Amino acid sequence: METTQLSEEKQRARAVWAAGDYPSIVYQIAEMGKHTVERAGIAEGERVLDIGSGPGNNATILAAKTGAEVTGLDLTPELLEAGRRYAAEAGVEIEWVEGDAEQLPFEDGSFDVVISTVGIMFAPDHKLAAREAARVLRPGGRLAIASWRPAGSVGRFFATTAKHMPPPPDGFQPPPLWGTEDHVRRLFEGTGVEPRFEDATVTFKFDSAEDATEFYESRFGPVITAKQVLEPEGKWETLREELRAQFAEEIANGGADGYPGEYLLTLGEKAG
Repeated sequence: METTQLSEEKQRARAVWAAGDYPSIVYQIAEMGKHTVERAGIAEGERVLDIGSGPGNNATILAAKTGAEVTGLDLTPELLEAGRRYAAEAGVEIEWVEGDAEQLPFEDGSFDVVISTVGIMFAPDHKLAAREAARVLRPGGRLAIASWRPAGSVGRFFATTAKHMPPPPDGFQPPPLWGTEDHVRRLFEGTGVEPRFEDATVTFKFDSAEDATEFYESRFGPVITAKQVLEPEGKWETLREELRAQFAEEIANGGADGYPGEYLLTLGEKAG
């Protein structure tokens, strides 16, 4: 997919996720990928699509290790290039496709399983992305989507950052809405997929709030981008302190084992 084919909004999104070192962020949530792959019940020989796969070190490579035929799709070519390296190191074959979750470049019913771990939730048009995920599933195919809960620690992290940034485009839906049951039910109405839900958490562990702040400030694209926008205006330190205070609260409440990142796992089968 050429940059000229992308809307300005999606070009910005691609630049955000290319910034920093997202693969190192993904290692923090590896248990989410393992959980999603297990609950999807992926088996050898099945055709699997991971939407918003990123560098693949969350769920894509784990899915391939089952012996499935796996495709990882992402909007950001830099993450796909990292995915190719990680897949080679893991000794698995994956088809990497640069593409848009709202316009999947696959025929109807192409896959036995569609998964996404905090990937599809960032597509701007939630309903269109959900319909595309359902479209490429074969009748009887399975769906497993992990999305951050709005009221969970990561949902609050995104909300804190967003309130300091310029307003989003008209019609924007916050990505963590994918972490609410009623919203997801509405997204899949009329698609043949009747979703069911499970609550889950992944554990984040940092030595201190300052360590957590520095980690995200230097590695996580959305925070790096926020700093680039806000620092020239003298507004970055305000956001940084709010994030540091939030991390301090999470760490204090979480205890020695770390603090939870709450997410919703959406499961479903497409009617045959």
